[in-house]
Amino acid sequence: MNFEINKQFVLDIKEAIERQDESMAVDLMHDLHPADIAMLYDDLNIDEAKFLFLLLDGEIAADVIAELDDDDRERFLSVLPTDVIAKVFIDNMETDDAADVLGEMSEDRKDEVLAFMEDIEHAGDIVDLLDYEEDTAGGLMQKEYIAVYSNTDVKSCIEEIRKQAEEVDEIFYVYVIGNEEVLEGVLSLKKLILSSPNTKVEKIMDDDPILVKTSTEAEEVVNLMDKYDLISLPVVDPIGRLVGRITIDDVVDVLREEAEKDYQMATGLSEDVELSDSVWRLTRARIPWLLFGLAGGIISSRIIGIFENDMTKLATTAIFLPLIAATAGNVGIQSSSIIVQAIANDTFDKQGFWNKIFKELRVSLLNAGALSAIIFLYSVFFLNSNVITIGVSLSIFIVVVFASVFGVIVPITLNKFKIDPAIATGPFITIVNDIAGMSIYLTIIRMLYTALM
Repeated sequence: MNFEINKQFVLDIKEAIERQDESMAVDLMHDLHPADIAMLYDDLNIDEAKFLFLLLDGEIAADVIAELDDDDRERFLSVLPTDVIAKVFIDNMETDDAADVLGEMSEDRKDEVLAFMEDIEHAGDIVDLLDYEEDTAGGLMQKEYIAVYSNTDVKSCIEEIRKQAEEVDEIFYVYVIGNEEVLEGVLSLKKLILSSPNTKVEKIMDDDPILVKTSTEAEEVVNLMDKYDLISLPVVDPIGRLVGRITIDDVVDVLREEAEKDYQMATGLSEDVELSDSVWRLTRARIPWLLFGLAGGIISSRIIGIFENDMTKLATTAIFLPLIAATAGNVGIQSSSIIVQAIANDTFDKQGFWNKIFKELRVSLLNAGALSAIIFLYSVFFLNSNVITIGVSLSIFIVVVFASVFGVIVPITLNKFKIDPAIATGPFITIVNDIAGMSIYLTIIRMLYTALM
């Protein structure tokens, strides 16, 4: 059910905690989704959260911990004994979530938690997942899935699902394996239910399933699930044995993390940070692009210095410097953003490099013509200078075309060299286009002044 956590609810929860009224606290949380309970963390101190979360049923408690932000979860777990972490939370988590939580801990603490786990098989599955790189299918997958042998009939298959279902929260597909546990096919629940009880599974399964290997990059996993509208994807080892599955919620997490990383990169942050991070970490994340911006500002000031005499002769030149710089930066960001989006959606290659360049060139010519015409009319009516009127109009035209093409080329080049093209949509494009736009504008003004005055 949907439930809005309002101020009064938080006050009620805090009152229950202050009175150490376990019954009242449990009743208040009874109808809450784990994600809603996790939201309470922002309104509680560590001791209050500890009291509240340890009252929860094991599976719900595990889901709540999984819903917490990484930093919040790390702070919360740091005050709990390792045996409590193991028995209350990790033992009740799905393997992929458990591996994510343990992966954030130090090696010693991780080993302690694993040693306290009561379900040895579950602990072994988690250890297996910890061996995979985080940004691969192996690092995303969970070990919980439903699998049956290909010679099983429908009736026996349904019985087997009942047996295995205790360990699996959501059942999307039944995976069909051979004697060596090699994945042979995938069976949908709909087809299973509609088939005759005596029908062999191998007769109704999809024997050419979409799958990934443990080494497949997370980005490719996301693209596959998006392209084929999958809610679950089987994962096999190098010799084709079924070892896990990736579900849609894991992909959503990847998409959110990638979106956050790209947004931070586009706004000039060099690493993933949160508001709650330390001053030093926040400073370290911001300073590289700030230094780059400072260098760009110094270069811009030097360019203005080079043209100082021209600006002294024609003071009106300075009026349009901010306009030229802003236009160049905005146009560049627009162009690069479209390309970065196409690369992220895996649609760029289908359009072709030169086709995209020429298309962007045509778009930029139209935009440049419109903007330069508007600024020309403005200059004619409000300025009394032929040099400025012609110069600023011509400059806007050239700058828009340059910034558009430059905004396309940069992310393509970065992507070719395996560098995240998202950085092209941020300070890099803005600063370079500012400098280029200013240079173009002042050079044209100098040339026109020399020719016409």
